[in-house]
Amino acid sequence: MNAHVTDPDRAHLRRAIDLAEQCPPSRTAFSVGAVIIGGDGILLVTGRSRETDPRDHAEEAALAKFPAGDARLRGATLYSSLEPCSTRASRPRSCTELILATPIPRIVFAWREPDLFVDCQGAELLRAAGREVIEVPELAHLVRRTNAHLLAGIRE
Repeated sequence: MNAHVTDPDRAHLRRAIDLAEQCPPSRTAFSVGAVIIGGDGILLVTGRSRETDPRDHAEEAALAKFPAGDARLRGATLYSSLEPCSTRASRPRSCTELILATPIPRIVFAWREPDLFVDCQGAELLRAAGREVIEVPELAHLVRRTNAHLLAGIRE
């Protein structure tokens, strides 16, 4: 399933997970980190939940740092600690929609969003749109640990 996961993928995803740990805790949203790496392997931007606004999602915060049509996104990979959201109440566009509005061809995440707040279909929607989506479940426990305050009583 994840034959395309490389050591650099794991390292970039761990950086996203570290960013999630810096998020102010919330009772109504996951703590998520995102990292966008250019096709040349160079860090382009980072983002995290609640970075500049209590409603910020990590992918949204990272993507907002690019000008419209930025060519560097054509070969980029977006790393997110959590599956990009496909539905949200706090803003009109989901992170999946924001990603699909860019040419980013590859998305790597550690943990599928549990149905605590919404039924997330981000991975499926991104794949259906032709994007390469890779889940790295071996790192999911780190994301669950960061969000443990939300998960009491939730079974995996």
